[in-house]
Amino acid sequence: MACFTIPLAGAAIAAGAGKLESVRRSRNPFLAKLPWLVKMGLGGSFLLAIEHIYHGEVVLYPPFLTAMNDPADTQAMLHEISTTGVSMAALLVAVWAGMVVVSTIFEHGEKRSAAHV
Repeated sequence: MACFTIPLAGAAIAAGAGKLESVRRSRNPFLAKLPWLVKMGLGGSFLLAIEHIYHGEVVLYPPFLTAMNDPADTQAMLHEISTTGVSMAALLVAVWAGMVVVSTIFEHGEKRSAAHV
């Protein structure tokens, strides 16, 4: 129903953090690759929102989430957000962290091989 809202909120928080000057100047590879997390979160949330619109769970007029019309549906929606949405966001961050680790390993390997030439 609205599971895409948690990864979307995470992407917004990461985008805001990426704007901080201290983060921009950091040499930490995770902070340097923060735009990857933002793009992954926004892209995944967009695709999930389109899927929810297609299935009629999200509409383009207030209250936007059809589950908000009935209190029983609202409770199910909040349960889905707190379980599925949080799980998706955690998996997204784990995949991003793995990508950062692998890219950092490759970047250091390229620097070493260039130094030996």
